[in-house]
Amino acid sequence: MTEPAYLVSIPEAPVPDHGKAEWFRGAEGATLRAASFFPEGPARGTVVLSPGRTEPIEKYFEVVEDLLARGFAVLTHDWRGQGLSTRGLPDRLKGHARGYQPFLKDYRALLAAFEARMPKPWIAMGHSMGGCLTLLALAKGEGRFSACVLSAPMLGVNTGGIPPLAATALSWTLSRLGFAGRYVSAAYDPLSTTFEADKLTHDRARHDRYRAQLKADPRIALGGVTWGWLDFAVSACASLARRGSVEGLDIPVTIVAAELDDRVLNPASKAIADRLPQGRYAEVPGAFHEILIETDPRRAMFWKAFDETVAATMNAGAPISPSVGG
Repeated sequence: MTEPAYLVSIPEAPVPDHGKAEWFRGAEGATLRAASFFPEGPARGTVVLSPGRTEPIEKYFEVVEDLLARGFAVLTHDWRGQGLSTRGLPDRLKGHARGYQPFLKDYRALLAAFEARMPKPWIAMGHSMGGCLTLLALAKGEGRFSACVLSAPMLGVNTGGIPPLAATALSWTLSRLGFAGRYVSAAYDPLSTTFEADKLTHDRARHDRYRAQLKADPRIALGGVTWGWLDFAVSACASLARRGSVEGLDIPVTIVAAELDDRVLNPASKAIADRLPQGRYAEVPGAFHEILIETDPRRAMFWKAFDETVAATMNAGAPISPSVGG
């Protein structure tokens, strides 16, 4: 891309202060977008924030503000295939992927590109697909982080009406028979989905704010998934489910799940948390999948878990509650 990197700003969601977008090079030369933000005064460290599927940087402006208020610098990014990063197919609305290795290489490239600028310690933070990829990067040896906090991570995929084993076999087979770029189900327009149908949050104002961001610049919008994306998702989850994959990860990892999640499988998250040497699992009562754009009381439960994890990391011995809902 030759145009300067930019962030979409609307009255309901202006770009946080001291924020800057820029391009960086990912795997195979892919052009990817990242943004960095800095608090007033010295930073306590950096949170590397990785959004979920479909989610551009702009959706997380409120979360960035929450982190800046806690004294952290923030580095966030558009995964390949979404936001303003390089898309996988000519049809920009198709959510597509070719395995998880390109994502992991992109993530390492992001950290390398910004390492000299972002103060330590680093805290990894990810939602849904971003949570899965963050944990996968850590499990495969990424060692620059002091702690990790995940929001409703995609550690098990809800395949809807397709039984999990059938979804795994179908996605693997169709992706290798030339159908990887086809939609798993019917295409849909992300600009026309409704608050009631989405069932991602109970907070209509936050839902509508995101829709306004997409309408302000439809280039950041993304639609349904392809068979290639589903093949990536189930293989990434299977990698983390294997014994020995996460048992050597020796930093605090907190997984905050949503009780009413219908996108990812909470039992899979709980099982992985139990295998992590310093794992912690908690559920936010009554929350839909997108905890970070939920109602204020539900969001507060996530931030309580985040603050406790950070305190325990930066002040060894600080207590951590067994449950954010307790």
